[in-house]
Formats: sequence, structure tokens, C-alpha cells
Amino acid sequence: MGKQDNQMRPHAIMFPLPLQGHVIPSVHLAIKLASKGFTITFVNTHSIHHRTTKSQATPTGGDDIFTGARKSGLDIRYTTVSDGFPLDFDRTLNEDQFAEGFLHVFPAHVDELIGNMVRSDTDPPITCLVADTFLVWTSMIAKKYKLVNVSFWTEPALVYTLYYHLDLLKINGHFASHDIREDSIDYIPGVDAIEVKDLASYIKDNDTSSAVARMIFKAFEDARGADFIICNTVQELESEVISALQDKQLVYPIGPILQPGFTKSTVVTSLWSESDCTQWLNTKTGGSVLYVSFGSLATVSKSDILELAHGLIVSKVSFVWVLRAGIVGPGVTDILPVGFEDDIRDGGLVVPWCRQVEVLSHPAIRGFLTHCGWNSILESIWCGIPLLCFPLMADQISNRKLVVDDWKIGLNLCDRKPITRVEVAKNINRLISGKLADELRKNSNAVRMTLVNALSKNGSSEINFNQFINHVKDKITTNLGTSAI
Repeated sequence: MGKQDNQMRPHAIMFPLPLQGHVIPSVHLAIKLASKGFTITFVNTHSIHHRTTKSQATPTGGDDIFTGARKSGLDIRYTTVSDGFPLDFDRTLNEDQFAEGFLHVFPAHVDELIGNMVRSDTDPPITCLVADTFLVWTSMIAKKYKLVNVSFWTEPALVYTLYYHLDLLKINGHFASHDIREDSIDYIPGVDAIEVKDLASYIKDNDTSSAVARMIFKAFEDARGADFIICNTVQELESEVISALQDKQLVYPIGPILQPGFTKSTVVTSLWSESDCTQWLNTKTGGSVLYVSFGSLATVSKSDILELAHGLIVSKVSFVWVLRAGIVGPGVTDILPVGFEDDIRDGGLVVPWCRQVEVLSHPAIRGFLTHCGWNSILESIWCGIPLLCFPLMADQISNRKLVVDDWKIGLNLCDRKPITRVEVAKNINRLISGKLADELRKNSNAVRMTLVNALSKNGSSEINFNQFINHVKDKITTNLGTSAI
């Protein structure tokens, strides 16, 4: 390819939100865009890069996580940027301080990085900015450097539209009110009546002055200025919500954005060392094992962990349980009941972290007890695995509604708090075996086919993705023409 031809290649600089659940789909999107002819410069924070490379027992690409992807011919470049804090600063323990830095310090580092790249006459020139919707500086940066502004939403469209319509929720007294209404919400465009209990936790939190809350509000004000919004969901699963959003902005549902080949990725994304559960799972009969994981961020109370542990024992169901360090808070250890390992014997495997997609796609897995993170839900659906829902925070609350109430591919772990071992055991058994379990499995496979069809050659997500790419290229051409005047 000659230099002139290369100048015509769209070059997108990509910024994920520096959290595990956001980095993963952003990496997969980078690969997907590069496979369609984009040049990508992918930017992790120093902190995320440090943890990612440190988690690998045998690093394959040195300091560049995309070395393997480039070997297949994809033009994906990689760099890092400071988030404004030193590497050993605990971002989880100091959430508000980190969020303040994210609002006021991080944008300056991004501005410097992009400015230097634009001035360095990169080949091909950077023409497009793809940034996680939660980042607050996207419109300012895109406008300053005349870049096409693409907002990447990694969660369901339902949650996007709830954040997008915070003004309506406020006017109607369901948000940021001294006397929060508890009746159903029936005025959000494209959303059937939704209960207050099903709103994302940050919407239900009455403290709108926290740094995290201000970051979310600012991000959604900013998102209104995006040229395009791409969403990791499927048209057929959220058709009414997406149609209503498309009346306001250019929204493209292109999900599920999964890694090529699903179980084997050439790009390292995990922030923790991953245990290999395959050998243990190979000793179990098909469809007999429950997978348990609560994701990379949310915390669980020690009392809930104890009830879950006892419930697993009482259920007599085999399980793989991911218990990452810090799940009940920093520095807390010995969270399992005394004698737990003796009680489970060969029936349970407890690991600090694992390759989740490999576990979910193993024939021994029958169900997934989950925190309802969106990546976990999509991966589980892709494998036809029913869900036992234990949402903890943020979008997980609304995601549960989609899984249990709308798509009927899962059950609630416990209908009320606090959770009890008796109810935990009962619902594990309902998920794994019996008539209801068969019905959930059937529904899960039907929704799985919706995802598979969406990604097929003539599927909605593939059509939307190609349309998005064409529109981005047209917008880049327009921008270049305007800047030449």
C-alpha cells in the first residue's frame, strides 16, 4: 500500500474506561474495526497496562498487548497514558479521589497525548476518536483536533436511555428529589413501565454531589454531542429502546462484541492471573456444574459470602467459584466458613480468577450465578447458559430486569435481602435441574440464536456495523474537506 492510499485509511484512536469490564469489549471492538480496514491506536492507562502485563505468567507480547493481533495483519498500535495518579495508588479504595482526578486531571494527559500524535504527522493521520461513553472529555478533544466523535456504550441500551433521560426522571421526582417517588416509571421513550428498584444504583443514590455521580452526569451531557454512538447490544433484544434513541441520535447496536473465536484471544485483557479450570471441569459430567463469579469490581459483604458458601454446600451441586482478592474489601482474608474446603471435597473448585469464556463454554457448565455484569450476561447467552442473578451495583440492577423479567433466561438468587443459605440452595437447584431449568435452558438457547443471527452476514449487528463504518468514512471525508477550506 502506497503512502497516498494509506492516507485514506481511517485511523481511530481508542480510549476505554480503565476498568476490566470496559477494557475487554474495547479491545474486541478494536480488533473488529481493524478487520474492516481501520488503523487503530489503542490507549490504556499506565495503571491498566501495568496490571495487564504483570498478570501474565509468560508474557507473549512484552509491553505491547496487540503484538499477536498484528501478526494476523491487523494495523493496531498501542500506547499508554497517565491517569494522573502513581501506579501504587489504590484506585478502588479511593474511588471519589480517583473520580475527581478523572474529571479534572486525566483530560489534560489525553489532550497532550493526542496533540503530540496529531502534530507528529502520524501515517495515516488520526481522523477519529472512539471513547467509552463514561469519559467526560470526548467532545472537547474531538472538536479541538477535528476528529469524528464516536461514543462506545458497553452496556445495554436500556441503561443508556435511563442515564440519557435523567432530566425526565428528575422532573418527575424519581431522581435527585428530597421525596423520591416509588411508583412505576412510564414516561421514558421506548421503555415500558419500569420499577424504581430496577434503576441503576447511581440513579437511585440520592447523593448527586459525589465525584462519581458528577462524572456520570457530565459524561451523558457530553455524549449528546457525539457524532455516532455504538452500543454493545442487539437490535432484536432491545428494539423499542433503540428505536426511541435513534430518533435523537445516530445509534448503532452492533453487539455482542466478542473476541474472535470466542474462547481464544490473541490480546491480553485480564488484570489478574487466570487459573485454568479445564482439567477439573473435564472430570465432571455434562451440564452438572454451576459457575459462580461476581466480576472484577463490586464488593460483597462477608455475611453474604458465608450464606452463599453454605447454600452451595446444601445444594450438593458441583461448582467453580471465583473469589478474587478484595471481594469483601481491601485486606480482608479468611472469608469462607471454617472447614469449607473439607465440606466441598471434589465437588467444588475455588479460584481467585479464571478465563471466564473458557469456563462458560465448557460442556460441564449448566448455570451461572452472576453479579449481572453486561459482559458476563452476553458471554453466558452466547453459550446458552441460564443465569442466577445477584446484582450488586451500577447497571447490574437494570441488567437483572432484562435477564429475569424480559428475556426469562434467569432467576433471582433471592427475592429479598438479606440472602439466606436456604433460598440460595433452593434456587441453585431450580436453575440446575427440573422443569424450570429445562425451560430456562430452552429460552437461553433461543436468545443465543438471536445473538448468532445478529452477527451473521445479513444479521442486524453486521448490517449496522457496516453502515456505521460507511457513515464514519463519509464524516471523515466531510471533516477533511471542511478543514481544507
